[in-house]
Amino acid sequence: MKALSVSRFNALWLVLMAVMIATRFKHFGDMLHLPDASMAVFFLGGLTLRRHWTFVVMVLLAVALDWVSISYAGVSDFCITLAYSFLPLAYAVLWYAGRWFAPRMSGSAMSYAGAFMVALLAAIGSFAISNGSFYWLGGRYANPHMSEYLSRLWQWGPLFVGTTMGYVATALALQAVVSRVATPANAQGGARA
Repeated sequence: MKALSVSRFNALWLVLMAVMIATRFKHFGDMLHLPDASMAVFFLGGLTLRRHWTFVVMVLLAVALDWVSISYAGVSDFCITLAYSFLPLAYAVLWYAGRWFAPRMSGSAMSYAGAFMVALLAAIGSFAISNGSFYWLGGRYANPHMSEYLSRLWQWGPLFVGTTMGYVATALALQAVVSRVATPANAQGGARA
C-alpha cells in the first residue's frame, strides 16, 4: 500500500476519529448506538495512517472519550482500574500489526484476505491483553484463578473480536470497492474494446 497524500491522510484520519467518537460511548451498543469500533479503528489506522504520532493521538482521544463518558454521560467507571494502563499496549498490538502488514497491501484479493487474518490475530492478542490485565490486575475479582479467567475470556472474547472483525471486514470491502472504482480501466489490465 503506497503512502497517502496529505489530503487523503487527513480525510481518513478524520473518518477514523469520527467513527471512534460515534461508537465509544456505549461499548456494547444498543438500538441507538453502534458497538465500540475502537479496536478496528486502531488496526485500520496502523494499516493506512501508519505514523507513530498518530497512534499516540488516537490513544489520547480514546482516553479523553472515556473520561467524558464517565464524567458527563453517566457511563460506569467499573473498568477504570490499574489495568486501564494496559490499554495503550492492547491498542499498540492492533496498530502495529496493521502497520506491519501495510507494505503487503497490493489491492489483490489475497492481500485483503491477509489483512483480515492479521487483524483477526491482532484482535485476539489485543483482547487477551486488555481482558487479562483487567481480570488479573483490576482488583474486581476476590480470588482470580485460571479456570474463571478462561471462562470470562471465552464469554467476552467472541463479542469483542467479532465486532472488531465486522468493522474491519466492512472497511476492507469498502477500500476494495473504492480502489477498484478509482483505478482507471487501463490500469486494471487494459480497457475492453
